[in-house]
Amino acid sequence: MSNQAEIVICGAGIAGVAAAYHLAVRRGVRNVVLVDERPPLSLTSAYGTEAYRNWWPDLPMFRFISRSIDLLEELAAESENAVRMNRRGYVFLTGDRRRIPELEKDAEAVTSLGGGALRIHRDGSSYVPSQPEGLQSDLTGADLVLDTETIGRLFPFLADDTAAMLHVRRCGWLDVPSLGRWMLDRIASLGGRIVKDKIIGVDTRNNRITGVRLASGSSIETGKLVLAAGPLVGEAGRMLDLDVPVFMELHGKIIVEDTACVLPPGAPMLIWTDPVELVWDEEERRRLSSSADTHYLIEPFPAGLHIRPRFRDGKQTFLGIWTYDVAPREAVFPLVFDPAYPVIVLRGLARMIPGMRAYFDTSDALPVDGGYYCKTPDNRPLIGPLPVEGAYIAGALSGYGVMGSQAAGELVAAHVTGASLPDYAQSFSFNRFGGLSDADMADMRSATSGQL
Repeated sequence: MSNQAEIVICGAGIAGVAAAYHLAVRRGVRNVVLVDERPPLSLTSAYGTEAYRNWWPDLPMFRFISRSIDLLEELAAESENAVRMNRRGYVFLTGDRRRIPELEKDAEAVTSLGGGALRIHRDGSSYVPSQPEGLQSDLTGADLVLDTETIGRLFPFLADDTAAMLHVRRCGWLDVPSLGRWMLDRIASLGGRIVKDKIIGVDTRNNRITGVRLASGSSIETGKLVLAAGPLVGEAGRMLDLDVPVFMELHGKIIVEDTACVLPPGAPMLIWTDPVELVWDEEERRRLSSSADTHYLIEPFPAGLHIRPRFRDGKQTFLGIWTYDVAPREAVFPLVFDPAYPVIVLRGLARMIPGMRAYFDTSDALPVDGGYYCKTPDNRPLIGPLPVEGAYIAGALSGYGVMGSQAAGELVAAHVTGASLPDYAQSFSFNRFGGLSDADMADMRSATSGQL
């Protein structure tokens, strides 16, 4: 059995759905078909922090993400905020006053790109707290608060030695399942559809896309194909005999039902920017230090531990995220996480929020989920045409898939339809790695480039 489509999109994660949305809804393309063997947004898209930020020190990424946030805000307004988008901000914290100049320098670098003014507060008189809900479009830039009394008043649950906070304003989060449903409803209303199947082959003639073959035995005739397969984009590229320059990092999160009310439900995203020693009592430290297998648990872990509240399914929870292992790996499903991960995250969070001790006894039973960051060596996405005519890619969205989804969808739709391109388009092209060896790309790789 064969049918036809104007455009086939391989993958119904956030990148694929956003591409279909911008093609069908924003560009008026009819007969857009998403193909995925799994339910939409079910592989990795719904398993992150669901957060966004315009805090990027890299100019192409700053412009790309800022554009995507513009589009997310338009979508929130059009849907009467059915996607529950907020602008609580990201709050970067330190317990080391020597790091304050570094926080200020980081903020000045982003504000110089157009991220908004940096306001420095040595007392609390002029600082404006963020509201838990809504977008507060007048709040941009960042506030560096150096008055510890103000920090303690705003966030009394933090460690007493918290020395400074940098509150970045155009940041927050939204409800990804609601975002996906809203886009899919709009796509379907304009004739787009989802085929629950797997693309197992791509047909070409004279280096031009002519169709795709499906695991069910059917096929779809098409002249245009978008690879938006998330962490499986390398596998998808091989159907076109292409080596997609990506690698994977496994990122997990713990989900804790906050029965002890340790984290206020209206809190922003909180990020601890210092290296962390896990919280143990003296007896636990002696025991852990006595074994080579557990000695690492008393050594400092890298910075970047973060947490945010989440209300879902009638429960007030919080998400704890800490990527202390950034070794590249293959995408393997089902996911396998370090069995010690929930204990490590919770014991680390207790350095920032001492009340986390309330959950120590049950930490090894906490649920963990997450997904892969699909990354290029420079941690910029791959968006645009591929060497096979009619083939495009919208992938390698790393840890910014949700926040970058709308600009990615808009950009690939512009490529597909021949519309004008933004100034950052070339920075994300597939051919930017042409001529580079594997060793060259390994030298480019930075595990912390563009992420918290």
